[in-house]
Amino acid sequence: MAELELIAAIERMLRVRGDALLRGPGDDAAVVRAAGGVAVTSIDAMVEDVHFKLSTHSPGDVGHRALAAALSDLAAMGARPGEAYVALGLPPGFGEKAALELVQAMEELAERTGTTIAGGDVVSAPQLLVSVTVTGWADGEDSLVYRDGVRPGDLIGVTGELGASATALKLLDSDPSAGGPLVDRHRRPEPRLDAGLALAAAGVSAMIDVSDGVATDARHLAERSEVAIAIELERLPLAEGVTDVKLAATGGEDFELLFSAPPERRAQVEAAAGVTWIGVASEGSGLSLVDVSGQPLDLRGYEHA
Repeated sequence: MAELELIAAIERMLRVRGDALLRGPGDDAAVVRAAGGVAVTSIDAMVEDVHFKLSTHSPGDVGHRALAAALSDLAAMGARPGEAYVALGLPPGFGEKAALELVQAMEELAERTGTTIAGGDVVSAPQLLVSVTVTGWADGEDSLVYRDGVRPGDLIGVTGELGASATALKLLDSDPSAGGPLVDRHRRPEPRLDAGLALAAAGVSAMIDVSDGVATDARHLAERSEVAIAIELERLPLAEGVTDVKLAATGGEDFELLFSAPPERRAQVEAAAGVTWIGVASEGSGLSLVDVSGQPLDLRGYEHA
């Protein structure tokens, strides 16, 4: 299918949600009615053989994961989802059917999350590339949650369960046909948008999504906030079927939310979302990960080159 025909087919697939979008695909740029307050924008890109393999991920998996990863950044800020803009780099032989499957999976996730795919681009590329820019909305700057808000004495918590994605990757490396709940969660993660909004309203002081692993993302919180954070590995909530706590601490792409909260907000936070308390912040600097005996371990999550 020619580029213009593919773009037209994609445009027919997409639906508008809400009344913010005034002009979407079909013009040179999208036009969005300001929703009041502030806009929150993030961009995420996934590249074949770096972030996924087509031998283990369907085109639909790739599309879903790309949009989910970008929306997860909005969840970590406590923002409402709004619009998404998608750039596709399609390699030779990828084909119309695969391209439309990829976009259809994105559109299905967009529908569940109240997101409108408002525009994008399609180009040729040597390997599959999916770049997603998302814009979310908030009533004001003070209603958002940032990485630099951790204070000494804050409790450190995390939503959901950890280790599913990293464990699934190991399974897929040994058997590309592997399936099951862990693999499903890796291929089709769900951004914690509702939890992010609820935690922000409950008064958490800082937040980040677990994209690179707790061992890296908690370090980001500590460094940005200029505090020390200590996490007890035995407290990490492991997904069913995950047995390696170190892998759960270092593996990325769980897309849960890691956050801090003042002790006096503990009850409100627990009422807002399913959370597990895994550590505490104090005066000082850096991250300490300790095992069941209290011994510190030098663990690192994913580090971007």
